[in-house]
Amino acid sequence: MLSEIMSFALCGLDGVPVEVETDINKGMVSYDLVGLPDAAVKESKERVRSAIKNSALYFPINKITINLAPADLKKEGSHYDLPLAISILKAGDQLEADTDGIVFLGELALDGALRPVTGILPILISAKNKGFKRFVVPAGNANEASYIEGTEVYAFKSLRDTVDFLSGEREFKPVKHRDFKITQSMQSYNYDMSLVRGQKVAKRALEIAVAGGHNILLAGPPGTGKTMLARCIPTIMPDMTFDEALEVTKIHSVSGELTEEGIISLRPFRTPHHTATTVSLCGGGNTKIHAGEISKAHKGVLFLDELPEYSRRTLESLRQPLEDRIITIARAGGAVTFPADFILCASMNPCPCGNYGSTSLTCTCTPAQIHKYRSKISGPLLDRIDLQVEVDGIKYDDLSGESKEEPSSAVKERVERARAIQRERFTGDSVTLNAAMGEKQIKKYCRLSAECEEVLRNAFETFHLSARARSRIIKVARTVADLDLSEAILPEHILEAASYRSYNTNDL
Repeated sequence: MLSEIMSFALCGLDGVPVEVETDINKGMVSYDLVGLPDAAVKESKERVRSAIKNSALYFPINKITINLAPADLKKEGSHYDLPLAISILKAGDQLEADTDGIVFLGELALDGALRPVTGILPILISAKNKGFKRFVVPAGNANEASYIEGTEVYAFKSLRDTVDFLSGEREFKPVKHRDFKITQSMQSYNYDMSLVRGQKVAKRALEIAVAGGHNILLAGPPGTGKTMLARCIPTIMPDMTFDEALEVTKIHSVSGELTEEGIISLRPFRTPHHTATTVSLCGGGNTKIHAGEISKAHKGVLFLDELPEYSRRTLESLRQPLEDRIITIARAGGAVTFPADFILCASMNPCPCGNYGSTSLTCTCTPAQIHKYRSKISGPLLDRIDLQVEVDGIKYDDLSGESKEEPSSAVKERVERARAIQRERFTGDSVTLNAAMGEKQIKKYCRLSAECEEVLRNAFETFHLSARARSRIIKVARTVADLDLSEAILPEHILEAASYRSYNTNDL
């Protein structure tokens, strides 16, 4: 007898329908699985056999042929276990149920228990867009699946429960829909701007960076609070919308990094170690293509601490994603595009020992050592970092004083106000933040007076800036004007934006 059960494959972050076709006939006992299955799918044979037997069901001793269609698409992962088992039971006349329109996903343990799998959320979203409304998933994926409205999801602990539900022997209720806002309200950050003493210039730069979506470099001696400042960035970013949360969760779901809540409700903050490889940062893999740190930081912050310590090749790989806000990973088996819309925050010491330029400590580095250290960051990469800020040392009185620092909530209000102005300005355009403006938008929305042009010309010649750096100064000035609620860019806005380009990594 022939049976057809629906499942889904993942290609990057997109789901592709897969039909599990099973044919059971008399003949020499065999089990043939075709349709480009990978090792995990091939090994499902023994898992499915044991799970069926240990669920008090009968595994047919016949010629079993299973095809995963379309046959030219490689099938990866263990989530085909459940559809394979249901398909075998149905083809063997052990299960008489209408399974049309139901998508089955889940890994089977040898005792028949259903184990959670990765990528449930992107599969459900893709399947819903293709017209599928009913799903059967493991109980461990229930929270993740509960945020998709317009679907009927059943989460089971075992193959036996699934069979009882399909045959009508037992009644099960679908997973209850969860409210994203309630989940989000229960989450909080461990950092706040009020915990950072002093550093007014750096705090102002962070506010500008977040308001316009600009990248930022914090340079200064060790112990001045660069890491603390970086960790405060998500606290002044606007709350994620549900659509943004789904985008981020899809990436983390495929990577198997979801928490018990089943959704990412706070802005990601990724801080890979400086020994990270290019593949771990950008994504890739020899067989299955995985998302890298820059994609996991989507809609959040990528913090690179001690920037010169990263390999030159790894840093240069950031140049294209910083411009395009996506990354396409091409391998022999195909190409996958991942989103990479993040704020890059980098920190560095002024020299190998960290004391160059300090008023209280002596630098022990030679000019050659300092030059070699700073030259690890190329000019093209530095050009893509809009704000370059020198973080000064902190006096003891600043640390022990009773004065209250401004909390993140106050800064966040100004950031949200500035972003609202940008959303209204770019209505109908392909961009939403000042940092993403192209030359066309710059000419349209960033008209400069003669006085502003003169200020910009002086900065261009004084700091020996590139054409890209000029455009980025204008973008930052536009953000400063938005924070000041100014419709026009004024000379003081240009001056402040230009002051954040004065740090030269090759200057001694």
